[in-house]
Amino acid sequence: MSDHVDVLIVGAGLSGVGAAVHLQRQCPGKTYVVLEARDAIGGTWDLFRYPGIRSDSDMYTLGYSFKPWTNPKAIADGDSIREYVRQTAREYGVQDHIRFRHRVVRAEWDSATARWTVHAHRDDTGEDVVLTCGFLFTNSGYYRYDQGYTPEFPGAERYAGRLVHPQHWPADLDYAGKRVVVIGSGATAVTLVPALAEQAEHVTMLQRSPTYVISLPSRDGLADALRRRLPAKAAYTVVRWKNVVLGSATYQLSRRAPGLVKRYLRRAAEGQLPVGYDVDRHFSPRYNPWDQRLCVVPDGDLFTAVSAGRAAVVTDTVDTFTERGIRLASGTELPADIVVTATGLNLLALGGMTVAVDGAEVDLANTVAYKGMMLSGVPNFAMTIGYTNASWTLKADLVATYVCRLLRHLDASGQQIVTPLAPDSGDLVPIIDLKSGYVLRAVDRLPKQGPAAPWRLHQNYPRDVLMMRHGRLTDSGVRFSRAGAPVPDSPAPVA
Repeated sequence: MSDHVDVLIVGAGLSGVGAAVHLQRQCPGKTYVVLEARDAIGGTWDLFRYPGIRSDSDMYTLGYSFKPWTNPKAIADGDSIREYVRQTAREYGVQDHIRFRHRVVRAEWDSATARWTVHAHRDDTGEDVVLTCGFLFTNSGYYRYDQGYTPEFPGAERYAGRLVHPQHWPADLDYAGKRVVVIGSGATAVTLVPALAEQAEHVTMLQRSPTYVISLPSRDGLADALRRRLPAKAAYTVVRWKNVVLGSATYQLSRRAPGLVKRYLRRAAEGQLPVGYDVDRHFSPRYNPWDQRLCVVPDGDLFTAVSAGRAAVVTDTVDTFTERGIRLASGTELPADIVVTATGLNLLALGGMTVAVDGAEVDLANTVAYKGMMLSGVPNFAMTIGYTNASWTLKADLVATYVCRLLRHLDASGQQIVTPLAPDSGDLVPIIDLKSGYVLRAVDRLPKQGPAAPWRLHQNYPRDVLMMRHGRLTDSGVRFSRAGAPVPDSPAPVA
């Protein structure tokens, strides 16, 4: 394989494979390679192997726009999603372009040649590899694959049981007949608890504070009906847009009438729990809906496990670990043979790679994101960050389509370089607008977004479709040029 390609894609997960297919379909003359740090296709869906692992988005929007999801389950398990990604890679020949065990560590842009020099380390052989490309497209997500987040728990060294983080679930862990405590209240915790409760003696979800939990059917009734009457592609498109509109409406209602949505979510939870259950303590958060992501439980499986007595929710804080379990601030001790720390992720922008432009190091925190996908002052570069209020792939598809539009425009106009220019306004906010702990812990290291489009990410898919698929490529936010032109100075963003 050549050491120079037109486009270098980082990551062979859901968005990386999708990016490669979009590139092949929309820019068939472009050469490309995919560098993947791990030894398998699938990204998140290959890494996470804990019991019950599944999507918290429906597969009609988490699936690719070009490949209909045909599995009956709308809320799908991790194995099915991983196979869907791998099948896509096989079907479109993407797997032939992937170099596994290539972890990108650094990328250097040279304006004189209009090229990136990309340095990767081969974890299988220990050698360093250098490639060049005209456009660098990162699809590596935004969290560390090698390390999940676990806070310092007092007394953890005394605990005689098994302590596990979901990101590194041991294949040999036997939890049948065991007492399990899952620390956390996010999507991972609400997935784990009902799955573990099928075999464990008892499972306790220990949370410092509640999260909004909503039950949705694991199958989509409209999709089931349409599949019997329409071709797969047509049925998929209709259901995809139905779910987009419903999700967008729910989000907008949550932001504009949070009290109304809070009352609805509380009543919905109350209706699936035993009479007299303390819903306010365990399922009524202090924050507004969509300040953090809603946690979806398919067919109410978490509520079912709690109602059946196979699982329980405890809202308290850890005082200390003991030899036999966890003592809470209230003085209660939770006995546990296994403790699972579903306490979140460690954010890591661009997979940890460093970036330099014409010899100057790029500080991501001092960049501003253009259309949620490019960085001010960084030429011929794009990154995929999915929506926080909708399926990741909806945004990934739009980003890949926009990159292809840019590449075709560069060729058609005789230009070689596209560089975003930062806005001169100091009204900047983090690129990820959630108030989740994993975001707040790293918010000072992330790129910013500006006060208005094209520098503001609106979390609105229909609006973004118009901008990313049909909007102008030339605007005041970018400059096009040829090799030899220095990177334009951008107004320094105010941190």
